[in-house]
Amino acid sequence: MDRMNDIWRSLRSLPLWVQIWVVAILVPVNVLPFFVLDTPVGQAGAVAALVVLVTNGPLLWMYRGMNKILSIPHLIAWAPLEIYLLMLLTDSGFRAEAGDVELGLAVLLLTINGISLVFDVIDSAKWMAGDRATPGIPGGS
Repeated sequence: MDRMNDIWRSLRSLPLWVQIWVVAILVPVNVLPFFVLDTPVGQAGAVAALVVLVTNGPLLWMYRGMNKILSIPHLIAWAPLEIYLLMLLTDSGFRAEAGDVELGLAVLLLTINGISLVFDVIDSAKWMAGDRATPGIPGGS
């Protein structure tokens, strides 16, 4: 139970806008693909979300919170997803065949994960440069 409390404390120690970004925007948007698994965008988004979940879950547990290392799996999963979504959205055949929900999800994922990737590049660079502290955890690294 202590570790769960540490993770919660770490999340709550982040600036309010970051908490809102993660909990109310980033996570919900990346859950949406699971509702349209019958589409290429849903399948690609779900695979990327699972990669992030499977890698970040253990890292979150190991570092007891919101460590900058959590940004690295985002780079690995979302950079290829972004490229794939851009390729789909620039394909007139895809745009003609895809429904409004799939097109909207592609644009939403591209936008939200693209914004996140900017933060992730910065956090990954900081982590690689030695910033290993876990916010909200005394001596947390």
